[in-house]
Formats: sequence, C-alpha cells, structure tokens
Amino acid sequence: MIALARFQLAGYVRSLRVLQPLLVVLLILSLVLLQGPGGNARLAAGTLGDAAAFMFPVWAWTARALLDTQPDEQRSLTALAVRPRAVAGLLAAYTANIGLGALVLAVPVVQALSAGSGAGVVLAGLGLTLLAALAATVLGAWTSRAIIPHGGVSLLALVGGVAAALLLSLGPLSWLAVPMVGWLRAAHDGPSALIGAFPGIALHLVLWSAAVGAAYLAAARSRP
Repeated sequence: MIALARFQLAGYVRSLRVLQPLLVVLLILSLVLLQGPGGNARLAAGTLGDAAAFMFPVWAWTARALLDTQPDEQRSLTALAVRPRAVAGLLAAYTANIGLGALVLAVPVVQALSAGSGAGVVLAGLGLTLLAALAATVLGAWTSRAIIPHGGVSLLALVGGVAAALLLSLGPLSWLAVPMVGWLRAAHDGPSALIGAFPGIALHLVLWSAAVGAAYLAAARSRP
C-alpha cells in the first residue's frame, strides 16, 4: 500500500499537475500571508486560522486531481495487485496536501513566533492544519473519477461540497459541516481562544473525516 501511494504521488508530480496548486499557494503567500500581522499576537493567531481556511478548497482540489491522475487502465491493474487501492490513494493525496500546507504554514508560524504568540497557539495552528487537510482530502476524494466519472459533474460536486462545508456551519446543522467558521472565530479572538477551542474543533474534524472517509472507502470498494 505504501509503495502504491508513493507511485501515485510520483505520477502526480511527474504529470506536472502539482504546479496548479503550487501556483495558488504562491498567490496566497504573496497576496495575503506575507502582509504580516505587524507584531500583533491576536492578528498572528488569526492568520493561522485563515491559512487553514484558504487552503481547504485547494486541498480538496489537489486530492481530486491526484486521484484522477492515474489512467483507468492502470488503476484497474493496481486494483488487482493491491487490494486497499482506495486507502493508498487517500494516503498519497493527504501526503501531497501536507506538503502544500507546510509551504503555506511556514509564514504564519514565523509571524506568530515573532509576535510572541507562544508555542501553544503555534501547536494549535499546526494541529488545525493537519486535521483540516485530512477533512479536505476525503471531501476531494468523493469528487474523484472513481466515484463521479463525468468531469463536469465532478467539478460541480467539488465546488458544491466545499460551499456546503462552509454554509452548513452557519446554521443549526453545523455538526454536519466542517467547523471552518468555528476555527476562524476562535483564531481571530486571539491565542487563548484558539488554544481553548482547539480540542473541540479537533474532535469535530476527526469524527467528520472518519465518517466521510469510511463512506468513501465503502463506495470505492463497491466500484470496479
């Protein structure tokens, strides 16, 4: 499974599809994050939350693109050789997203430390990035060609899924959504608020990712 994940990740890089999210990451860094919080610890904590929110649709898009890189014929052959093909694909997509997240998060982390936000808020920001990337990965996997074979429908599903993840969090069905609004509010309330809210947000992200990921694996196994 690890070998298959590495194979899929290498194919994604060799296909140069990785350049698409990299360009978006560079835009986020240059236009938003490099502006800096000006030594303000509260603004620095908010930037950590903003980075995860900005990257969420990029992570979902990256997962979909990576899983769609492998041709159908090759995907069928690997399915014969390695049974947990879907798990390997998720692992490869999550690895790619962690790499993108590390690039984006480097700037807010340095800014937070420079502003004196403390190690606690930096660790909360790192944990938030890891868990938000996981949630985005399983969401993006649901829109891959293995589940939705039509490209146009898949793209609409990706956009709709990301929008639903945000809009549901604004209403009474927020428990069904990715808690993006919750982590943004906590981050912009300051370091202490982010640290205090992180355990609940982390639990929400873990449970959401586990449920959506398990459903994806069941759906992927039922398809040829």
